[in-house]
Amino acid sequence: MDDNTRRAALDYHRFPRPGKLRIEPTKRMVNQRDLALAYSPGVAAPCEEIAADPDKALDYTARGNLVAVISNGTAVLGLGAIGALASKPVMEGKAVLFKKFADIDVFDIEIDTTDPDKFVEAVALMEPTFGGINLEDIKAPECFAIEARLKERMNIPVFHDDQHGTAIVVAAAVRNALVIQGRTLADAKLVTSGAGAAALACVDLLVSMGLPIDNVTLTDKDGVIHSGREGMLPNMARYARTTNARTLPDVLPGANLFLGLSAPGVLKPEWLPLMAPNPLIFALANPEPEIRPEAARAVRPDAIIATGRSDYPNQVNNVLCFPYIFRGALDVGATQINEAMKAAAAEAIANLARQPAHDSVAQAYGGRQLVFGPDYIIPTPFDPRLIAEIASAVADAAMKSGVARRVLDLDEYRRGLMRQNSRSGQLMLPVFDAARGSGCRIAYGEGEDDRVLRAIRDALDEGVVRPVLIARRRILEQKLPHLGLTLDLDADVEIVDPEQDHLLMGELVEAYRAVAARKGVPADEILRHVYRRPSVTAAMLLRTGRVDAALVGGRSEYWGQVEHVLRIIDRAPDNSRVYALSGLILDAGALFITDTHMVPDPTTEQIAEMTLAASAQLRHFGLTPRVALLSHSNFGSSHTPSARKMRKAFKMVRDAAPELAVDGEMHADAALSQALRDRLVPDSRFDGPANLLVMPNLDAANITLTALSASSSSPTVGPMLMGLTKPIHVLTPNVTSRGILNLTAIAAAEVARANGP
Repeated sequence: MDDNTRRAALDYHRFPRPGKLRIEPTKRMVNQRDLALAYSPGVAAPCEEIAADPDKALDYTARGNLVAVISNGTAVLGLGAIGALASKPVMEGKAVLFKKFADIDVFDIEIDTTDPDKFVEAVALMEPTFGGINLEDIKAPECFAIEARLKERMNIPVFHDDQHGTAIVVAAAVRNALVIQGRTLADAKLVTSGAGAAALACVDLLVSMGLPIDNVTLTDKDGVIHSGREGMLPNMARYARTTNARTLPDVLPGANLFLGLSAPGVLKPEWLPLMAPNPLIFALANPEPEIRPEAARAVRPDAIIATGRSDYPNQVNNVLCFPYIFRGALDVGATQINEAMKAAAAEAIANLARQPAHDSVAQAYGGRQLVFGPDYIIPTPFDPRLIAEIASAVADAAMKSGVARRVLDLDEYRRGLMRQNSRSGQLMLPVFDAARGSGCRIAYGEGEDDRVLRAIRDALDEGVVRPVLIARRRILEQKLPHLGLTLDLDADVEIVDPEQDHLLMGELVEAYRAVAARKGVPADEILRHVYRRPSVTAAMLLRTGRVDAALVGGRSEYWGQVEHVLRIIDRAPDNSRVYALSGLILDAGALFITDTHMVPDPTTEQIAEMTLAASAQLRHFGLTPRVALLSHSNFGSSHTPSARKMRKAFKMVRDAAPELAVDGEMHADAALSQALRDRLVPDSRFDGPANLLVMPNLDAANITLTALSASSSSPTVGPMLMGLTKPIHVLTPNVTSRGILNLTAIAAAEVARANGP
């Protein structure tokens, strides 16, 4: 790597805190009762249950979602035997991929020994801790014996990803490449360059799926694996050929599949004419393949080519496999990952590539349309369907092959995985981090709403809120048991009950009278507003300092609730209007839109104002804003008032925040496609798709938001009100409990930022 990349990589791993992982509690710990349940004396109860029935560990501990990524650092990436400690950044990276793509928790474990006996003993003794073992970067031939001995000894999945993860993705790619050519594995004649752990695992799996063993020839740095060769392990010896051939070019004639898992440049272009028509060339050495695709295609334009690199089509990447095969294995409590499960994973990956590419994949690749064919034989790592398709196929195979300890309804399981794949959790992580432990008191206007109650339970578990519910206690006491929610109405929440709390309600009425008298509220309506309109009650609790933030609405028309809020909570002195920012969690990532709910036809100055406010909000999500000011006009192509407004607003924003990545005015497709933008203007001011769309009017913003949400079934975040002196947000009638939880965290984070460290 060059010096710049090296420095960037070192900074990435060092800042803002060393490493790529940390441990987070999943239960709240905010009072003495929590401590008693989490530790002494409460912890004795699950211990006794597990002692009586070991399978109960899956119910009462994190073991069922915990995998160990284990290495001794003897064969790390392209770095070789760098040792256990130096391998730790790689193992942490593997852990992050498990979490990112399949929500599996991982401890990375580096064992400082090259003695296979000591390594096996150390790993086997940790079986009670983990639901599965992912072996990583262990050199051959020791890796074969280590995995075999651990599989025999342990009653949980043991998976050497360097072997089997590579094999599964290779098998999927080979299967599809043969489909394109109208052939099957029975027709394939395979030659390898490499006979190590990964190559042998690939060949073993292909043979188990139908490749005739007599059609396999292995080569390595010492030449052809032939029957007269000495010192071969059994898994290599089974492929030894009776032949006088001794070099790679000797065995290439007539081969239609080259599988390289060896070293850079070992496949020479001048040898390629020896191969059969329409060959498959899998040059998977990383970072430099056995032959560059452009060099191979210059000689064999009829070839289908795959590499291990992301800058060429058909990347064979283990991340397509290992998170999801473990997801399926863990969810059925599998005792091992067997050949049936590996084959099922390969078939699921192959089948997904034959389906129309997901829209989000095209967006992730600059609008390039990915269609099943020679340059698209396996899915991309960003395909959101991977988890549902692969994990469910693996779970099904585990159940059918008898290694599952739990039986799942596969249809429901697949639907659950698809729901789990929402990206809102990842987007909201920085917000929850900022909100957690803030002790923020948030008033909920609709405290009797089922969605609010579920969100409050989750918010309490996350440790982000001290809820204050506007609700009738008698209704809550009836409702909570039916909802199955464990909310202590005296310890977990505070209730403002209009039927009982007459002193407080009287104080709020008088305070509201002073505010509302000059804001169009008739005197004889003031009492009814406070008692019968929970949005007013919650907003008054916020105005009078009894709470730190408020969430109101959710049951009735949005703007009607906003009107109550605007009478009570003042606009920030530097803001001419109040704006709404909404986010969509699309498969390609987060996309924010403003102003979606407040100002029907903003002026130029207001467009600039909302742009700066919304950009600041995106930074709180850990995002670098890429802002597009949208119009029916593309970079000066129209001179209508609307186009001129957006053009002038762009200049105002640039003057106010020259560091902001913003451009416009432009069409929406240009905003979301770097390639299209580059064709239109030579100096596009940000790279990649925009993540903040600023609309010329309310109609455009709201229509875009609702159309995208409905057509993509994407969850929304918000709307978030910007420009008020205090944090208060109005819920839309179709908000979900997850949406309320997200807004809870957003409001709590606002309070935490305002209060400072």
